[in-house]
Amino acid sequence: MPNPHLSILVVDDAKFSSAIIGRALSQAGYQDVRFASSAAEAITLLEQRPASVLLADWLMPEMNGLELTVRVRQQDEMAHHYTYVILLTGKEGENVLAEAFDSGVDDFINKASMHEQLVPRVYAADRLCNTLQRLLQENRLLTENIASLEQRNLVDPLTGLGNSRYLQQKLLDSLRQVESRGGALCYLLIGLQDIEALHLQYGESFYNELLGSVARRLQQLVRPLDILVRQDEMHFGMIAMLSDLHECSPSSFKRLHEGINLKAFKTSEGFISLKAGISLVGLDTKALPCTPQSLMLHAANLLPESYSSGLVSALRLPIPH
Repeated sequence: MPNPHLSILVVDDAKFSSAIIGRALSQAGYQDVRFASSAAEAITLLEQRPASVLLADWLMPEMNGLELTVRVRQQDEMAHHYTYVILLTGKEGENVLAEAFDSGVDDFINKASMHEQLVPRVYAADRLCNTLQRLLQENRLLTENIASLEQRNLVDPLTGLGNSRYLQQKLLDSLRQVESRGGALCYLLIGLQDIEALHLQYGESFYNELLGSVARRLQQLVRPLDILVRQDEMHFGMIAMLSDLHECSPSSFKRLHEGINLKAFKTSEGFISLKAGISLVGLDTKALPCTPQSLMLHAANLLPESYSSGLVSALRLPIPH
């Protein structure tokens, strides 16, 4: 049975189409259905109250469905919420699918088959929404529990990530692993170039909010086994264990650089764009012995180059003479 209180927002600039969708959802038992005639109106409605499912037309004036999806994902990031996005489209083909999913779309319905597909797709979204919201709640509780371990001085209480002491321990463990098992270690230093100026401009509460958003986005971008930490007030660090040193290259971590620099963060002060630099230092057994402090120093010395070039800066140890 459907959840009659599932929050659904329908976005379509054609009133006739919205009326058909609304009637179908009402007949299926859904009672909490809102309507927006434009993407801008939808964003306003979502800011007032999030929706569990967003049904939007792909082709709309001013802001299309894909652009709306990107904005919704930014809102979700700030609100610790997940909106299940279904686009209505007449487009077909694999390229269309890839474009939609890359933008964060969960599903789409072909307009030619809307009468047959609409309610079953919303039923499926209904089932998934309960699971997604429960997982988000469990993740929040887990973050709070991790923060309670601050007395061990290994966890950053603001982001729930490891702190600089945790980073040094994990770097030491990783160096020992390279020594005993081979492979390669890649250490990344991620610097937020303008975070101090934003801190002074908007204050402590905003600063904490923005750092939390950066941490969440980085967690989405790193691989499951990568170690991500908040190193200090303006730096994050990451450790990646790789099978070969050649994998420790700027192209391997381009997604991190673009994920911070090219997508704005939604905050209480509006959308904020950041300038981030990334330096990476890689080594394998040929560079041993090496200390965590030496790795961190090499990365710190390399970071200004990334700031000035706008690219990921890389160094492999040992340095050729």
